[in-house]
Amino acid sequence: MHMPSLNPMWNAMIRHLLLLGLASLSALGLAACRRECVLGPPRAVPVAADGALDLKLVTFNLRYENSDDLGPRAWSRRIPHIVRMIREEAPDVLGIQEARHGQAADLWASLPDYEFFGSAREDGARGGEYTAILHRRDRFEPDLRDAGTFWLSDTPGIPGSATWGNEIPRTVTWLRLTDRATHRPFYVFNTHWDHRSQPSRLRSAELLAMRINRRASPGDPVLLLGDFNALPHNPAIKTLVSRAGLIDPLQSLHPEQKEIPTLHFWRGLAVNRSINVDHIFIAGGPAEILAAAIRHHDQPILSDHFPVTARVSFK
Repeated sequence: MHMPSLNPMWNAMIRHLLLLGLASLSALGLAACRRECVLGPPRAVPVAADGALDLKLVTFNLRYENSDDLGPRAWSRRIPHIVRMIREEAPDVLGIQEARHGQAADLWASLPDYEFFGSAREDGARGGEYTAILHRRDRFEPDLRDAGTFWLSDTPGIPGSATWGNEIPRTVTWLRLTDRATHRPFYVFNTHWDHRSQPSRLRSAELLAMRINRRASPGDPVLLLGDFNALPHNPAIKTLVSRAGLIDPLQSLHPEQKEIPTLHFWRGLAVNRSINVDHIFIAGGPAEILAAAIRHHDQPILSDHFPVTARVSFK
């Protein structure tokens, strides 16, 4: 499948067209942003001999497009390197945080092998940042009857709501996928918690754990990706992990890497303290953790956060 080039003229043209196209789909939170009409039906995939559900995961706060970010920090300068990173990692499922509508359009244009699902936090359409899920279109069939966005507030169904001390609306996007090879379904949750209010983070943990536990198909595995703005020992993380029965692949496989910062304020490994706030969690069945890492070697630096990766196999 041909991947479009990333020269400036192409970027400007495709962003303009996709902003128009995505705007018409915003009421569905980009759920209708499907590619069959352009790329044809998904390719067939081989059936796994052992029936295992083997998944490569990435979570990445890609830093919102900000006119004050100049030089190599500008989005137009960063996106080719971000796309390169995604192609190199080749995740089955990718959770992104802080994507504004234009950034969502850029990624959708640059990654034709992926479907995009999510809605923006301010209005449930395209206003503000997305906490979105991208997944391989050849491998997974999305169940849009069991998918959506909820707000981390007392009124989770009201777009833009914020009632727990956070000034910025915070959201969770979820999507149920079925692996075409094994016919095994699973859930993906992606979230971005508040960066200031600890009461908001605690309430967010409680609501998110409840939603995970009350999912419509409770026997399905769960992937939880996100920027939690909380260190591993934060009571909000501990509440979430204990109530939802979650496992942190990185903590399980490489606990020493939890000392590597994922939030580094554009300083990379030169930051003088461990601010590990981006996490991947799994739950819902026996699983083997095959790999987990914080990707911190990219130059130029991709964002003010490092991507976190994991590979897991549900038996």
